[in-house]
Amino acid sequence: MAIEPAAWASFKDRFVTREGRVVDTANGGISHSEGQGYGLLFAAASGDRQTFERIWDWTRLALMVRKDALFAWRWEPDVPVPVADPNNATDGDILIAWALVEAAERWPDGHFRGPARRIAEEIGRHLVLWDAVDGPLLLPGFAGFGAGDRADGPVVNPSYWVFPAFPRLATVAPAFPWHRLGTSGSDLLRRARFGASRVPTDWIAMAGNRPRPADGFPATLSYNAVRVPLYLAMAAQGERALYEPFAAAWTDGGAVGLPIVEPLAGRASGRMGEPGYAAVGALTSCIASGARVPTSFSTPSPSENYYPAVLHILALSAARLTWQACLGR
Repeated sequence: MAIEPAAWASFKDRFVTREGRVVDTANGGISHSEGQGYGLLFAAASGDRQTFERIWDWTRLALMVRKDALFAWRWEPDVPVPVADPNNATDGDILIAWALVEAAERWPDGHFRGPARRIAEEIGRHLVLWDAVDGPLLLPGFAGFGAGDRADGPVVNPSYWVFPAFPRLATVAPAFPWHRLGTSGSDLLRRARFGASRVPTDWIAMAGNRPRPADGFPATLSYNAVRVPLYLAMAAQGERALYEPFAAAWTDGGAVGLPIVEPLAGRASGRMGEPGYAAVGALTSCIASGARVPTSFSTPSPSENYYPAVLHILALSAARLTWQACLGR
């Protein structure tokens, strides 16, 4: 991962507290395992060990409340019990484990490899259905998503397939076939093409091994699945057909923001309006069709909220590392 020093300095100043908590500024100031994972990744990529250790210390103290090595998914400020739900979020666990792998390589004396291994092994043991019919499925959390929990289960979230992380987890937990998980994620995207727009929804039911939008969730391509082409790009996945449905669904994005797509209804139900979302759309369009990204792509906004700021940094990193042609290089 490549992060410009100015982008990291801005992110750290706006979203990382003195204690090491990464703040979701558009969501009531909460923190979550996902945000802690992104903060750890950015600090490791920037070589900022002091901030990495602050974020890691807070993450362990505040979110490691379970009996296993996984993390509670949400921490809420200014309430008597900050962690009300001990369930995990698998994408957060993956991001944290990946960041610890990167830190272990950058700072071998830091005792980061052991925790990375333990987290990766817990993910492999408890959160992956390795024997699913058409390849492994990644459960979004330890509880609530399996076939025994829901009539339409298992339910998956395609944005939880953090494709660039899987080869890194394999370095610390080689007993698990992480490459199969990466392959199954790509295969799922080929199968879960709903409606005329042929895009996945944020949450997908896999009952009977027939993907469909999951019950009880909005049937939209929205704030979760916006990460899918981004993670593909970060993993240098070059199959244009995986990007093309997203690019087509987002053709009227740009300055007004990416559409929130309802693939079954064939319409947009809102907009993801901050620049970081548009950056993902621009990178996706470039990979799918060769369209150059706009000039604004290279300069993350100093005022957008936590989540689009993350997406913008990741999109710019992917472009600089793998998709330089999108930047005109």
